[in-house]
Parts: sequence; C-alpha cells; structure tokens
Amino acid sequence: MPDKLPPSAERMVREVGAKQERMLRARTGKGRLWSPIAIFGVVGWSVTMPTLIGVAAGVWIDRRWPGRISWTLTLLFAGLIIGCVSAWMRVKEDK
Repeated sequence: MPDKLPPSAERMVREVGAKQERMLRARTGKGRLWSPIAIFGVVGWSVTMPTLIGVAAGVWIDRRWPGRISWTLTLLFAGLIIGCVSAWMRVKEDK
C-alpha cells in the first residue's frame, strides 16, 4: 500500500473535508447571521399556507354545496390550527 496518495485522490480528500466543514458549520448555526430571519419566514409560510388552503377549500365547498355551516370559516380555523402546530414543531426542531 503506497504511503502517498495520487494528486487526484488528495484533491478529492481536501474537497470532501471542506464540504464536511461547511455541513458542520451549517448544523451548529455558527456564521449564519440571517438564520433567525429565515426562521421567521419559514414560520410565516407554515401558518399562511394551510390557512389559505383551508379558505380556498371552504369557499369551494360553500359554493358547491351551500348550507347552514360556513365551511370557509370552519376550514380557515382548521388550517390556522394545523399551521400553528406545524410552525411550533418547526421552531421546536430548530432549537
């Protein structure tokens, strides 16, 4: 077994080491100034999307099958609850 690696293998080892360092820095959060702002964005979309999907589905149901129950409001609240739980789990995971 040779003591010295060929130049292409040495270059590959350096590149893999550099990628590993970047991955470890990203996991620990060091050097990420925008991380808290990004979390706010993710939390915002986590709440907004299920709420809007609930509203759209509710409007569609109300127009298709009108009744005494407002499906728009019902699914709005359901989407809001789902979004808040999703955002809470996301923030809890990022700690």
